[in-house]
Amino acid sequence: MMFSLLLVLLVTMGVQSSPNPVDCNDIYKSGFGQNGVYTIYPAGPTSPVQVFCDMSMEGGAYLGKWTVIQNRQDGSVNFFRKWDQYKRGFGSAAGEYWLGLEMMYLLTKAGKYELRVDMEDFEGKKVYAQYSSFSVGSETEGYKLTVGTFKDGGAGDSLTYHSGQKFTTIDKDQDLHAANCAQLFYGGFWYESCHNTNPNGIYAWGESTYGIGIIWLSWKGITYSLKTITMKIRPVTEQK
Repeated sequence: MMFSLLLVLLVTMGVQSSPNPVDCNDIYKSGFGQNGVYTIYPAGPTSPVQVFCDMSMEGGAYLGKWTVIQNRQDGSVNFFRKWDQYKRGFGSAAGEYWLGLEMMYLLTKAGKYELRVDMEDFEGKKVYAQYSSFSVGSETEGYKLTVGTFKDGGAGDSLTYHSGQKFTTIDKDQDLHAANCAQLFYGGFWYESCHNTNPNGIYAWGESTYGIGIIWLSWKGITYSLKTITMKIRPVTEQK
């Protein structure tokens, strides 16, 4: 009983037994199998960052070890931000947040990760999209996005369109559109010309203006803003 209470306390405080875990998979291997906020060190021991670890189970088997890199759930955090903020990250790991492009780059340069995008509409329906690989290039490469083979979990594929694109914010235009897509659609993302998905758009509570909102085109269309969307990654070699 005392051990269980201690474990819950450590999870709540973001403490792990493994020194300098790189991601939530390292957290899991240290013996922590509960969802919660933990501290990881993608850039080494002097650069701690808090993340939410999804250690979910289904049918008695862990689906978890997922490091959440982006989360929208209630509109409490403003995602209409400039380059420097998207680079370093913002928000709270206990709620809405963006991990940061530099941390995503550091995480994915050292090993192969897969991506899962979970989403929910305002009617309570939940679906997901999964990609066999996910990586973010360096800042000199514009933090270019690369995703692998798509697996459908009911959401359809709205992200492959963005693969190969650099990241665009309101003050740094790297998309292929004549105008700045981040300015047009009030977000920051790997826009092409402009988007099939806009996870970092304005939180609009359902029906929205064309393209304005948290959009996943292949599921709910271009004028519906989702209730929740979460992007999370885990090492491909550590799925079981």
